[in-house]
Amino acid sequence: MILQALYDYYLRRQAEADPGHRLPAFGLEQKEIGFILEVDDGGQLHAIIDTRQMSGKKKIGTVYLVPKGVKKTSGIAANLLWDNAEYVLALPDVKKMDLARSKGGADEYLARLVEMQQAFRDRISTLPELAQNDAGLRGVLAFLDANPADQVARFAAHAEIAASNPVLTFRLVEDTALVCQRPGVAPHLVAGAPEDETGEEADGVNAMCLITGDTLPVERLHTSIKGVWGAQTSGANIVSFNLDAFNSYGKSQGANAPVSQAAAFAYTTALNALLARDSDQRVQIGDASTVFWAQKPDALEHELAALLGGGDNPDAHTLQVKAVLEAIHSGGFSGARGENAFYVLGLAPNAARISIRFWHAAPVHVIAERIAAWFDDLSLVRGPNDPEFPSLFRLLTAVALQGKADNIPPSLGGDLIRSIFTGAPYPTTWLNAAVQRCRAEQEVTYMRAAAIKAFLNRSFTTSDSQPREIHPMLDIESPSTAYRLGRLFATLEKIQEEASPGLNATIRERYYGAASSTPVAVFTTLMRLKNHHLAKMQSKGRAVNFEKLLAEIMSGISDFPVHMNLPDQGRFAIGYYHQRQDFFTN
Repeated sequence: MILQALYDYYLRRQAEADPGHRLPAFGLEQKEIGFILEVDDGGQLHAIIDTRQMSGKKKIGTVYLVPKGVKKTSGIAANLLWDNAEYVLALPDVKKMDLARSKGGADEYLARLVEMQQAFRDRISTLPELAQNDAGLRGVLAFLDANPADQVARFAAHAEIAASNPVLTFRLVEDTALVCQRPGVAPHLVAGAPEDETGEEADGVNAMCLITGDTLPVERLHTSIKGVWGAQTSGANIVSFNLDAFNSYGKSQGANAPVSQAAAFAYTTALNALLARDSDQRVQIGDASTVFWAQKPDALEHELAALLGGGDNPDAHTLQVKAVLEAIHSGGFSGARGENAFYVLGLAPNAARISIRFWHAAPVHVIAERIAAWFDDLSLVRGPNDPEFPSLFRLLTAVALQGKADNIPPSLGGDLIRSIFTGAPYPTTWLNAAVQRCRAEQEVTYMRAAAIKAFLNRSFTTSDSQPREIHPMLDIESPSTAYRLGRLFATLEKIQEEASPGLNATIRERYYGAASSTPVAVFTTLMRLKNHHLAKMQSKGRAVNFEKLLAEIMSGISDFPVHMNLPDQGRFAIGYYHQRQDFFTN
């Protein structure tokens, strides 16, 4: 189901009218190229073009459409008309050379570089004679035969190339297209590609493709998937059989789960495009890299990441969420649009593999309704500087130690995303983390209160006929003892603040943890302190108002519990937060 949906998405993107949005055809890929070597048809190097631009703290090469790369292994496997400086120039990588010298293997490394460059030239030689007659290809072959490393050494970019071993390709002088994109070369590139992407001879296995149903040559090793946070930088695989224990019925590698070469190219190209650095169809939440797409084009697949992630502009994010909510209420997701299939795929790293954290398929209208339910669960009275629609990232860091992303509880982000899209209860680890942060820091923030409210309401109500347990604003009718105790604690703190203005610390810093978990141990003491604080108030009318409020709160509390479980500690936090917000607004 997953591979089929990705395959269909590839076909959809291949049919795009806009060439800039179209995915590469079979045998091609989008690749970041660091430097372009400009040569003439006689092989003379005229210029080295640095295509890189600053992105964050490092330089990133410009993306070009080039022949699909081989899967690099411990052996020698060259790409067609592009590769790193070791393959193209036989130029030693500075770090690798230093390491080889330290181990006494410098000569072996240099000999291997010669073999690598020969493999690069041999790949080009496999192209048909029509391609070999192209002026650009003649120039590349002549350059490779004329001490290319010495030619590059004449240019200032030589030091940078030797230090970083970047990806290189070729362009004919005064031409606008790369050599591999020239009309005389491009049509022949697939013919020059090896049947097996490692550069080895394919074993010729034909089988029924699990995706298309056609009997075709099977892809032995699938293309690596890149862009999954925490996975190997060289990429990892969803489909792989790299140990004998994974083989069945005498089959090996891809023959265990036969996928044709074209279908494997399609699904891996689609997934890599969704995971690309500049993709607006992915969101990183905790350790889960989540991508989403629709069966047919829909604006939601380009809006969803911003809806959940928040984006860089808070005002734009708020307007975007409101627009989606308005579309739901006005029927914008009804009819054919609402029935369009929508897919959500969560991926997590697992050594050289990628594990599927979750997979969810549902009509667009269901996805939109669940996004609306998510923000409804979070809806809570807030201060003037708190966002109306908090982002997932801020909600997660709010419950992490020191507010750092690195300290977000493992798997929480992925579990939370899964709950959002499936409508299932939110993970208990979310409630536990929020309550523990409130106790550890003696502070119930807007983000933590929103997380607690969302968890409790999603867990409490299982049908529309049941009332919601916690309202966005203060609920003076709530029968919950824990909620009322939270209100009581907030009121006692407010009395202390008004009786003794300018205090460095209140009862919250000293008693919040015990009051929220073992109320009987501290509330008797706090109630005695309350009498002292009321007596110190200069305004007797204010003291009377507090007495009335305390009486209203206490009317729903029969006794102080010996111990409160985790959900009740959450209700305590919400009661405290609601009452404090009510004091601020009134």
